[in-house]
Parts: sequence; structure tokens; C-alpha cells
Amino acid sequence: MSTALALEGVALAYREHTVLDGADLHVAAGEVLALLGPSASGKTSILRVLLGFAVPRGGTVRLGERVVSRDGRLLVAPEDRGLAVVFQDLALWPHLTVEGNLGFGLAARGVRAGARAERIAAMLARVGLAGTERRYPGELSGGQRQRVAIARALVMEPRAVLLDEPLASVDVDLRRELLALLRQLFRESGTTVVHVTHDLREAEAIAHRFAVIEAGRIVQQGSLGDLRCSPATPFVRALVEDLDGPGAQDDLAERESGRRS
Repeated sequence: MSTALALEGVALAYREHTVLDGADLHVAAGEVLALLGPSASGKTSILRVLLGFAVPRGGTVRLGERVVSRDGRLLVAPEDRGLAVVFQDLALWPHLTVEGNLGFGLAARGVRAGARAERIAAMLARVGLAGTERRYPGELSGGQRQRVAIARALVMEPRAVLLDEPLASVDVDLRRELLALLRQLFRESGTTVVHVTHDLREAEAIAHRFAVIEAGRIVQQGSLGDLRCSPATPFVRALVEDLDGPGAQDDLAERESGRRS
């Protein structure tokens, strides 16, 4: 399987503070990778480097076969990387309608009005928001705003989608609903995804593979079974123990039921 996203020995610092220290990460085309780690470990910095919002002082960033950053040089601008992101705060434009939020990026890429309207309508139907085109974000529920942010990312038909803890502030029921939606959408589209989260339960719901970052370095990558059998650090062990703690079997049964439905 071909590689869609890659970081090779990436180093990043803000002033004198090192945030990435020789980070290596490869994401296959069509793979959903969960990126986990403690606070201030470098998770969001990985996304910023992939997006081109931060330029690593060392190492190489690739999108497919194309080198987009290398050793302090930005070789491909953020707007030319073909990536979409869903932020934790969603970053919807409050002065634009739902249609306006989804259509802004399409218009910037030169998609004609008729094609824009068709793609927006189809995407809103996929996320369960048909008929909301003329509404503003402030007129929507929290769950609906989450769906708009997801739809805005996917309507661009991006090379990959980056999720920066977009479910961190939602309640349990809404999180389960949105995870089921994301799992379905990613399965249907075959989209490459990097999902930043601190929650292994959340990651397990949609991810094919897991990577753990600590102090700016990727300390372990692999399946959930790999993390369980051979946790590389105390933090990884704590993640797995929390996942396998009291009530885990009930949660597993409920997740499996959700996958079959």
C-alpha cells in the first residue's frame, strides 16, 4: 500500500523550546491513524507540520511521493497541499451560512457554482443535514455544527483529513453518534485520516492503526494488539490499562453492536 503522508526525522522548535525531536511517522493511503499522547507531547505540532503551518528546522515531510518541506524550507504552500482539517473549536465562519462554509474552499479552488451546489447538497445529505443550507452556525445545535465542520472538510475531496480532537468537548452520547458517522464516512470514501486524540477508546472506534507520541518523538506504532502486548512506555501501558479497565467488556460489546448496525 502506498504512503499518503510521511514525516522523516522531523524536528521543530519554537524559540528555544523543542516540540518535535526526530519524529518519524508514515500513514498509508486510505488508512485511519490515531495519534495519541499526553498534553504538550507534540500531537498538534505534527498536524501543523503536515498542513504547512509550521516549517520543521530539520527532516522531511512528504505527501505521497512529493516532498513538501525539508530542512527549514517550505516547498509547497499550505493551500496547495490538498489537506483538510477539523479543529477542536470547529472554526466555522459565523457570518456564513452552512452552504457558505462548505462552498468557500470550493470556490477558492475554482469549482463552478452549479458543481459546488451539487457537491454541497450531496455532502449535507451524507452527514444528515439536508435542508440546512441557508442556516447560520449560531442557529444550529452543537452536534449539527460538528457535522458541518466534518462536511466542510470532506466536501473538498482532500488528499487526507486531519482531526485535531474535534470531539473533546462533546458529551458521551453525541461522541458515540459522531464516531459512528465518521466511521461510516471514512469507510465509504476511503479517506486517509490522522486523528489526534487523548482518548484510546475514541481512537479505537475509528482507527486502523495507532501511533503514540511523547516529548516530540513517536515512541510506538502498531495495532491495538501491539500496544496491549508490548507497551513501549509507562504512558502507553496506562492507556491500555484504562481501556481494559472496569466496564471495558460492556463498552466493547456496545461498540461491536454499533459497527454491525
